[in-house]
Amino acid sequence: MNLLDHHSVHGAPALSFDAVPPLLALVPEWQAIDGTIAREYAFLDYRATIAFVNAVAAMAEKQNHHPDMTVGYRRCTLAYTTHSAGGSLSLNDFICAAMADALYGTRDGA
Repeated sequence: MNLLDHHSVHGAPALSFDAVPPLLALVPEWQAIDGTIAREYAFLDYRATIAFVNAVAAMAEKQNHHPDMTVGYRRCTLAYTTHSAGGSLSLNDFICAAMADALYGTRDGA
């Protein structure tokens, strides 16, 4: 499955416990932590960090699926969970994680 070929859908159902590991393997830098998936991204400077944050924000609006973001000088951590699925993981989380990874791969200096 190529996650980049999919789009988030409203009302996505929670994934079963067994469905998470194969999807997590498709976004290898991400970790499953307490009902979320999360990843920290590193950057050369604050400007690059904010450019990534803005790109993720635009993607999140387009997908109507928004991560929690923690932003620092040269780092940004994204965490996804699906609130409409009871705070569980859904396919939307993995789709947007893959999209964030793709945005990170296209940044200046990548």
